[in-house]
Parts: sequence; structure tokens; C-alpha cells
Amino acid sequence: MPSLSLPDGTTLGYDDTGHGDPVILLHGHPFDRTMWRPQVERLAAEGFRVVVPDLRGYGTSRLPTTEDAAPVTPFDRHAADLTALLDELGIDTFVLGGLSMGGQLVMECHRHLADRIDAVLLAATSARADTPEQKRERLATAERLTREGMSTLPGELLPRMLSAESIRALPATTKHVLRMMRATPPDGAAASLRGRADRADYVEHLAHITVPTLVVVGTEDTYTPVAEAELLHTHIAGSQLVVLDGVGHLPNLEREVEFDDHLVKFLRTQKRS
Repeated sequence: MPSLSLPDGTTLGYDDTGHGDPVILLHGHPFDRTMWRPQVERLAAEGFRVVVPDLRGYGTSRLPTTEDAAPVTPFDRHAADLTALLDELGIDTFVLGGLSMGGQLVMECHRHLADRIDAVLLAATSARADTPEQKRERLATAERLTREGMSTLPGELLPRMLSAESIRALPATTKHVLRMMRATPPDGAAASLRGRADRADYVEHLAHITVPTLVVVGTEDTYTPVAEAELLHTHIAGSQLVVLDGVGHLPNLEREVEFDDHLVKFLRTQKRS
């Protein structure tokens, strides 16, 4: 299993699959890189090189040793981690995609790496910063994870991660989602939640995303409703919007074939502007 050791002691796990134009996919919270398994298999078969990292503090990636009782992973730290990984792999330009928190990290990374990004995928995500209430809730969840770990939270989150129909019809997917959440290191997830609570508002930055962009959302997504995707679509000139009926917060897993069909078609036709 490949990994990259960073100067601060962090080790980033990742998969690098296939050959061709590189596509980098960033997972959401509280998941890991296996969230993208269907897309890795499909895109590699379609002739793309697909890199999926475990973000700092998730999956096989760990936080550096610290005496801080409440560590924080700012969004720009995630962006710096990705830059280091891309440089290590010799990837100059690439397509960058993400889902939920991963999509917000795509917007953060675009602020630092715009000249290297050929196209963008934003799935089930929002450009807005947290409201004061959302920030309080996110910080409270981080403290809960520190106290209780991941024992009970995944079961509470599941009905918002997947639509009711997906939970009924896709038992293997449901088990995979629960397994990812339960395996997430609570200290890493808490650190990212604290950093996420202080992230920038990206709405004004959206006008600076001038490369081809695909926006995907499910009609049953209560975390990032269709209105959030429409805001992205409106502010990113020339972007494409795909709305998947009956799908919750994980369209790449709930409707993987349709999601992949849209993504492959997009990648085949995108060109740097």
C-alpha cells in the first residue's frame, strides 16, 4: 500500500491506479479513499490515471504526534498535503474532484493550484461558509468524537448520508458506508471538523473557476440540497449540473453507474480553457 511521509510526521496513504490523464478524487467526512472505489475501477478501465488519497487523519493517514488536546487540521493544510503528494507523484496538471467536504477542499485547492487544474468535479457539496449555528454544531461534534469515538455516530448519520430508498435497495453499499464511518480515526475526524468550521466562504471565488466543471447532487440530499448545487452552477460559468432523482448525499455510491457515465462523458469532452 503506497504512502507518503511528510516532514511533520504525517503519513498519507493513497492509491494510484491506471494510466493516462490524471484524475484526483478527494473523499468526504467521515470516510476514506475507498469511497471512490467504483470510480477508480471505471475510470482506470476508461484509460485514466486515478489517484485517491486518504486525507490527513482519515483511513490509513494519521495526524502527527501532538500534545494538543484539541488538534485542528485547517483546510489549507489539506491543500498543502495534496500539493506534496502531486509533486511526489510527478503530476503537473490534473482533474480535481471531491464530494461533500472533499468538494469544499477542491475549492480550497483551486485557490492554491488553479494553474494546475484542468477540470473540476463538485459532488454533493456547498461553497458557503458555516453559519454560527453550523459552526457550533460542528465543533460540538468534534468534542463528542474526542469523548466517545465513532461507536454511535455512524448509525445516527446514515439516514442523512443515504436516501431511504438507497438504504433499502443497496445493502452492500449501506454496509460499506457504515464500515468506512466506524473505521475513521476519531481524533483525525475531530481535527478536520475543527478546521472545517473555520473554512473560508468560497462563493465569491467560484467566478475564478474557469475550467470545465461538473456539479452533481441528489434530490434527497439534506446536507447539501439541490439549491446549493444550483448556486455552484450559477456562479461557475459554463458548468454542467446533474441532478440525480431519489439520491442522498453519496451519489457516487447510490447511483454509481449513472454517476460514472456522467463523469466519463464529462472527462472525455473537457478541455482547459
